[in-house]
Amino acid sequence: MRTYLVTGAAGFIGSALVRALLERGDRVRALDNFKTGKRENLDGFWDAIEFEELDLNDFDRLAAFCRGVDCILHQAAIPSVPKSVADPLTSHRANIDGTVSVLLAAKSAQVPRVVYAASSSAYGNTPTLPKREDMKANPISPYAVQKLTGELYAASFHRVYGMETVSLRYFNVFGPRQDATSQYSGVLAKFITLMLRGEAPTIFGDGDQSRDYTYVDNVVQANLRAAGAPAERVVGRTFNVATGVRHTLKDVFELLKSITGFDGEPNYDADRIGDVKHSLADISAAREAFAYDPQVDFREGLVRTVDWYRGAVEATKVVQGV
Repeated sequence: MRTYLVTGAAGFIGSALVRALLERGDRVRALDNFKTGKRENLDGFWDAIEFEELDLNDFDRLAAFCRGVDCILHQAAIPSVPKSVADPLTSHRANIDGTVSVLLAAKSAQVPRVVYAASSSAYGNTPTLPKREDMKANPISPYAVQKLTGELYAASFHRVYGMETVSLRYFNVFGPRQDATSQYSGVLAKFITLMLRGEAPTIFGDGDQSRDYTYVDNVVQANLRAAGAPAERVVGRTFNVATGVRHTLKDVFELLKSITGFDGEPNYDADRIGDVKHSLADISAAREAFAYDPQVDFREGLVRTVDWYRGAVEATKVVQGV
Protein backbone atom coordinates (compact mmCIF):
# COMPACT_ATOMS: atom_id res chain seq x y z
CA MET A 1 0.00 0.00 0.00
CA ARG A 2 1.46 3.34 -1.11
CA THR A 3 0.96 6.73 0.52
CA TYR A 4 -0.01 9.64 -1.74
CA LEU A 5 -0.14 13.33 -0.91
CA VAL A 6 -2.66 15.33 -2.93
CA THR A 7 -2.19 19.11 -2.86
CA GLY A 8 -5.28 21.17 -3.63
CA ALA A 9 -7.30 18.18 -2.45
CA ALA A 10 -10.52 20.15 -1.97
CA GLY A 11 -10.55 21.30 -5.58
CA PHE A 12 -12.57 19.41 -8.14
CA ILE A 13 -9.57 17.62 -9.68
CA GLY A 14 -7.85 17.08 -6.34
CA SER A 15 -10.99 15.65 -4.74
CA ALA A 16 -11.48 13.32 -7.72
CA LEU A 17 -7.95 12.04 -7.19
CA VAL A 18 -8.61 11.51 -3.48
CA ARG A 19 -11.67 9.42 -4.30
CA ALA A 20 -9.85 7.32 -6.88
CA LEU A 21 -6.89 6.65 -4.59
CA LEU A 22 -9.12 5.57 -1.72
CA GLU A 23 -11.17 3.34 -4.01
CA ARG A 24 -8.09 1.38 -4.98
CA GLY A 25 -6.91 1.07 -1.38
CA ASP A 26 -4.08 3.59 -1.15
CA ARG A 27 -3.30 5.74 1.90
CA VAL A 28 -4.09 9.39 1.26
CA ARG A 29 -2.75 12.56 2.78
CA ALA A 30 -4.45 15.71 1.59
CA LEU A 31 -3.94 19.43 1.99
CA ASP A 32 -5.72 22.60 0.95
CA ASN A 33 -5.87 26.21 2.13
CA PHE A 34 -9.48 26.60 0.91
CA LYS A 35 -8.74 29.70 -1.14
CA THR A 36 -10.40 28.00 -4.11
CA GLY A 37 -11.14 24.48 -2.83
CA LYS A 38 -14.35 23.60 -0.98
CA ARG A 39 -14.68 21.47 2.13
CA GLU A 40 -17.82 19.79 0.82
CA ASN A 41 -15.80 18.28 -2.05
CA LEU A 42 -14.27 15.93 0.53
CA ASP A 43 -17.47 15.12 2.40
CA GLY A 44 -17.71 11.41 3.08
CA PHE A 45 -13.93 10.99 3.07
CA TRP A 46 -12.69 12.96 6.07
CA ASP A 47 -12.34 9.86 8.24
CA ALA A 48 -10.42 8.02 5.51
CA ILE A 49 -7.72 10.64 4.87
CA GLU A 50 -5.04 12.46 6.81
CA PHE A 51 -5.78 16.13 6.19
CA GLU A 52 -3.92 19.36 6.88
CA GLU A 53 -5.25 22.84 6.22
CA LEU A 54 -2.12 24.68 5.15
CA ASP A 55 -0.69 26.97 2.53
CA LEU A 56 2.07 25.63 0.28
CA ASN A 57 4.31 28.52 1.28
CA ASP A 58 4.21 27.40 4.93
CA PHE A 59 7.35 25.39 4.21
CA ASP A 60 8.12 23.84 7.59
CA ARG A 61 4.63 22.38 7.99
CA LEU A 62 4.58 21.26 4.38
CA ALA A 63 7.94 19.49 4.63
CA ALA A 64 6.83 17.69 7.80
CA PHE A 65 3.60 16.59 6.10
CA CYS A 66 5.59 15.14 3.18
CA ARG A 67 7.58 12.71 5.33
CA GLY A 68 6.80 9.09 4.55
CA VAL A 69 4.96 9.93 1.31
CA ASP A 70 5.61 7.81 -1.80
CA CYS A 71 4.27 10.26 -4.37
CA ILE A 72 2.93 13.82 -4.44
CA LEU A 73 0.13 14.67 -6.88
CA HIS A 74 0.54 18.44 -7.01
CA GLN A 75 -2.79 19.99 -8.06
CA ALA A 76 -2.89 23.11 -5.87
CA ALA A 77 -3.04 26.34 -7.87
CA ILE A 78 -5.12 29.40 -8.66
CA PRO A 79 -6.32 27.98 -11.99
CA SER A 80 -7.59 31.03 -13.83
CA VAL A 81 -6.32 33.03 -16.79
CA PRO A 82 -8.59 36.05 -16.09
CA LYS A 83 -7.66 36.11 -12.40
CA SER A 84 -3.95 36.02 -13.26
CA VAL A 85 -4.48 39.00 -15.57
CA ALA A 86 -6.35 40.92 -12.88
CA ASP A 87 -4.01 39.97 -10.01
CA PRO A 88 -0.76 38.43 -11.27
CA LEU A 89 1.09 38.72 -7.96
CA THR A 90 -1.36 36.59 -5.99
CA SER A 91 -1.44 33.87 -8.64
CA HIS A 92 2.37 34.04 -8.92
CA ARG A 93 2.74 33.31 -5.22
CA ALA A 94 0.36 30.36 -5.42
CA ASN A 95 1.44 28.91 -8.74
CA ILE A 96 5.20 29.51 -8.80
CA ASP A 97 6.28 30.02 -5.19
CA GLY A 98 3.90 27.28 -4.06
CA THR A 99 5.24 24.81 -6.63
CA VAL A 100 8.87 25.51 -5.71
CA SER A 101 7.92 24.99 -2.07
CA VAL A 102 6.37 21.59 -2.93
CA LEU A 103 9.49 20.52 -4.82
CA LEU A 104 11.79 21.61 -2.00
CA ALA A 105 9.61 19.89 0.59
CA ALA A 106 9.62 16.71 -1.49
CA LYS A 107 13.41 16.89 -1.74
CA SER A 108 13.74 17.45 2.01
CA ALA A 109 11.41 14.53 2.81
CA GLN A 110 12.94 12.28 0.12
CA VAL A 111 9.62 11.74 -1.64
CA PRO A 112 10.34 9.42 -4.58
CA ARG A 113 8.10 11.11 -7.18
CA VAL A 114 6.18 14.34 -7.81
CA VAL A 115 3.50 14.55 -10.53
CA TYR A 116 2.82 18.19 -11.39
CA ALA A 117 -0.42 19.58 -12.86
CA ALA A 118 0.80 21.69 -15.77
CA SER A 119 -1.36 23.49 -18.33
CA SER A 120 -1.93 23.50 -22.08
CA SER A 121 -1.96 27.30 -21.85
CA ALA A 122 1.84 27.04 -22.16
CA TYR A 123 1.39 26.57 -25.93
CA GLY A 124 -0.32 29.94 -26.36
CA ASN A 125 -1.71 30.86 -29.77
CA THR A 126 0.78 28.99 -31.91
CA PRO A 127 -1.19 28.08 -35.06
CA THR A 128 0.04 24.49 -35.43
CA LEU A 129 -2.48 21.82 -34.40
CA PRO A 130 -2.38 19.43 -32.68
CA LYS A 131 -0.09 20.66 -29.91
CA ARG A 132 2.92 18.45 -29.26
CA GLU A 133 5.19 18.50 -26.26
CA ASP A 134 8.25 19.26 -28.41
CA MET A 135 6.74 22.51 -29.72
CA LYS A 136 8.17 25.80 -28.51
CA ALA A 137 6.14 27.23 -25.62
CA ASN A 138 4.49 30.59 -26.25
CA PRO A 139 2.54 31.55 -23.10
CA ILE A 140 0.29 34.61 -23.26
CA SER A 141 -1.23 35.14 -19.83
CA PRO A 142 0.52 35.37 -16.45
CA TYR A 143 -1.20 32.08 -15.54
CA ALA A 144 0.35 30.36 -18.56
CA VAL A 145 3.79 31.74 -17.68
CA GLN A 146 3.37 30.54 -14.10
CA LYS A 147 2.35 26.99 -15.02
CA LEU A 148 5.15 26.72 -17.58
CA THR A 149 7.60 27.93 -14.94
CA GLY A 150 6.42 25.11 -12.68
CA GLU A 151 7.21 22.62 -15.45
CA LEU A 152 10.70 24.04 -15.85
CA TYR A 153 11.31 23.86 -12.11
CA ALA A 154 10.12 20.24 -12.04
CA ALA A 155 12.47 19.33 -14.89
CA SER A 156 15.31 21.22 -13.20
CA PHE A 157 14.82 19.36 -9.91
CA HIS A 158 15.10 16.11 -11.85
CA ARG A 159 18.29 17.17 -13.64
CA VAL A 160 19.99 18.83 -10.68
CA TYR A 161 18.81 16.74 -7.72
CA GLY A 162 17.79 13.48 -9.39
CA MET A 163 14.16 13.82 -8.27
CA GLU A 164 11.52 11.86 -10.17
CA THR A 165 9.28 14.59 -11.54
CA VAL A 166 6.57 14.32 -14.20
CA SER A 167 4.51 17.20 -15.64
CA LEU A 168 1.05 16.68 -17.13
CA ARG A 169 -0.33 19.45 -19.35
CA TYR A 170 -4.09 19.45 -18.77
CA PHE A 171 -6.37 20.55 -21.59
CA ASN A 172 -9.60 22.24 -20.38
CA VAL A 173 -10.64 19.85 -17.65
CA PHE A 174 -14.33 19.68 -16.69
CA GLY A 175 -16.57 17.55 -14.53
CA PRO A 176 -18.56 17.32 -11.29
CA ARG A 177 -17.67 19.64 -8.39
CA GLN A 178 -16.09 22.29 -10.59
CA ASP A 179 -16.90 25.64 -9.01
CA ALA A 180 -19.44 27.49 -11.14
CA THR A 181 -20.00 30.42 -8.77
CA SER A 182 -16.84 32.43 -9.40
CA GLN A 183 -16.46 34.94 -12.21
CA TYR A 184 -13.29 33.02 -13.05
CA SER A 185 -14.95 29.60 -13.32
CA GLY A 186 -14.44 27.27 -16.26
CA VAL A 187 -16.72 27.84 -19.23
CA LEU A 188 -18.51 24.48 -19.06
CA ALA A 189 -19.36 24.82 -15.37
CA LYS A 190 -20.83 28.25 -16.07
CA PHE A 191 -22.74 27.18 -19.17
CA ILE A 192 -24.27 24.15 -17.48
CA THR A 193 -25.42 25.90 -14.30
CA LEU A 194 -26.90 28.84 -16.20
CA MET A 195 -28.70 26.68 -18.75
CA LEU A 196 -30.15 24.43 -16.03
CA ARG A 197 -31.63 27.60 -14.51
CA GLY A 198 -33.03 28.62 -17.88
CA GLU A 199 -30.56 31.49 -18.27
CA ALA A 200 -28.49 32.30 -21.36
CA PRO A 201 -24.72 31.86 -21.06
CA THR A 202 -22.29 34.37 -22.56
CA ILE A 203 -19.86 33.43 -25.31
CA PHE A 204 -16.79 35.65 -25.39
CA GLY A 205 -15.75 36.20 -28.99
CA ASP A 206 -17.39 34.66 -32.06
CA GLY A 207 -17.86 31.18 -30.60
CA ASP A 208 -15.59 29.56 -33.17
CA GLN A 209 -12.76 29.16 -30.66
CA SER A 210 -12.14 25.49 -30.01
CA ARG A 211 -10.86 23.40 -27.12
CA ASP A 212 -9.83 19.84 -26.38
CA TYR A 213 -12.23 19.43 -23.44
CA THR A 214 -11.12 16.68 -21.07
CA TYR A 215 -13.39 14.95 -18.59
CA VAL A 216 -11.90 14.77 -15.10
CA ASP A 217 -11.84 10.95 -14.93
CA ASN A 218 -9.37 10.94 -17.83
CA VAL A 219 -7.11 13.31 -15.89
CA VAL A 220 -7.32 11.06 -12.83
CA GLN A 221 -6.27 8.08 -14.95
CA ALA A 222 -3.30 10.00 -16.34
CA ASN A 223 -2.09 11.00 -12.86
CA LEU A 224 -2.31 7.49 -11.46
CA ARG A 225 -0.57 5.92 -14.43
CA ALA A 226 2.16 8.57 -14.50
CA ALA A 227 2.67 8.07 -10.76
CA GLY A 228 3.29 4.35 -11.23
CA ALA A 229 5.11 4.30 -14.57
CA PRO A 230 8.74 3.14 -14.85
CA ALA A 231 11.07 6.05 -14.18
CA GLU A 232 12.96 5.67 -17.44
CA ARG A 233 9.74 6.30 -19.37
CA VAL A 234 8.44 9.42 -17.64
CA VAL A 235 10.73 11.30 -15.25
CA GLY A 236 11.86 14.77 -16.22
CA ARG A 237 9.30 14.85 -19.02
CA THR A 238 6.08 16.70 -19.88
CA PHE A 239 2.98 15.02 -21.33
CA ASN A 240 -0.29 16.26 -22.81
CA VAL A 241 -3.43 15.03 -21.06
CA ALA A 242 -6.50 15.43 -23.23
CA THR A 243 -8.66 13.46 -25.69
CA GLY A 244 -7.24 14.46 -29.08
CA VAL A 245 -10.61 15.88 -30.21
CA ARG A 246 -11.69 19.54 -30.22
CA HIS A 247 -15.07 21.29 -30.11
CA THR A 248 -16.03 24.91 -30.73
CA LEU A 249 -17.98 26.88 -28.14
CA LYS A 250 -20.91 27.01 -30.57
CA ASP A 251 -20.84 23.22 -30.77
CA VAL A 252 -20.67 23.00 -26.98
CA PHE A 253 -23.69 25.26 -26.60
CA GLU A 254 -25.79 23.26 -29.06
CA LEU A 255 -24.83 19.97 -27.40
CA LEU A 256 -25.71 21.34 -23.96
CA LYS A 257 -29.08 22.54 -25.26
CA SER A 258 -29.97 18.95 -26.13
CA ILE A 259 -28.75 17.64 -22.76
CA THR A 260 -30.16 20.34 -20.45
CA GLY A 261 -33.36 21.13 -22.35
CA PHE A 262 -32.49 24.85 -22.55
CA ASP A 263 -34.35 26.48 -25.46
CA GLY A 264 -32.77 29.93 -25.64
CA GLU A 265 -29.77 31.43 -27.45
CA PRO A 266 -26.42 32.56 -26.04
CA ASN A 267 -25.31 36.12 -25.43
CA TYR A 268 -22.12 37.33 -27.09
CA ASP A 269 -19.40 39.63 -25.74
CA ALA A 270 -15.88 40.73 -26.69
CA ASP A 271 -12.92 38.34 -26.60
CA ARG A 272 -11.22 38.05 -23.21
CA ILE A 273 -7.62 39.16 -22.87
CA GLY A 274 -5.19 36.24 -22.61
CA ASP A 275 -7.53 33.62 -24.03
CA VAL A 276 -6.22 31.14 -26.61
CA LYS A 277 -8.16 30.76 -29.88
CA HIS A 278 -7.68 27.05 -30.58
CA SER A 279 -6.37 24.11 -28.60
CA LEU A 280 -5.97 20.46 -29.56
CA ALA A 281 -3.60 17.88 -28.12
CA ASP A 282 -1.46 15.15 -29.56
CA ILE A 283 -1.64 12.52 -26.80
CA SER A 284 0.60 9.90 -28.41
CA ALA A 285 3.51 10.53 -26.03
CA ALA A 286 1.36 9.78 -22.97
CA ARG A 287 -0.09 6.70 -24.67
CA GLU A 288 3.39 5.36 -25.34
CA ALA A 289 4.99 6.28 -22.01
CA PHE A 290 2.32 5.19 -19.53
CA ALA A 291 -0.56 3.71 -21.55
CA TYR A 292 -2.80 6.74 -21.13
CA ASP A 293 -6.14 5.94 -22.77
CA PRO A 294 -9.02 8.40 -22.23
CA GLN A 295 -12.12 6.36 -21.49
CA VAL A 296 -14.79 9.09 -21.27
CA ASP A 297 -15.55 11.02 -24.45
CA PHE A 298 -16.82 14.59 -24.54
CA ARG A 299 -20.55 13.93 -24.81
CA GLU A 300 -20.55 11.26 -22.09
CA GLY A 301 -18.55 13.59 -19.87
CA LEU A 302 -21.08 16.37 -20.45
CA VAL A 303 -24.00 14.05 -19.61
CA ARG A 304 -22.32 12.96 -16.35
CA THR A 305 -21.49 16.56 -15.45
CA VAL A 306 -24.97 17.87 -16.19
CA ASP A 307 -26.47 15.05 -14.13
CA TRP A 308 -24.28 16.02 -11.18
CA TYR A 309 -25.12 19.73 -11.40
CA ARG A 310 -28.80 18.93 -11.81
CA GLY A 311 -28.63 16.88 -8.61
CA ALA A 312 -26.79 19.70 -6.84
CA VAL A 313 -29.47 22.20 -7.89
CA GLU A 314 -32.25 19.93 -6.63
CA ALA A 315 -30.43 19.36 -3.33
CA THR A 316 -30.12 23.14 -2.87
CA LYS A 317 -33.85 23.55 -3.45
CA VAL A 318 -34.60 20.93 -0.79
CA VAL A 319 -32.31 22.65 1.74
CA GLN A 320 -33.89 26.03 0.97
CA GLY A 321 -37.38 24.58 1.17
CA VAL A 322 -38.20 25.55 -2.40
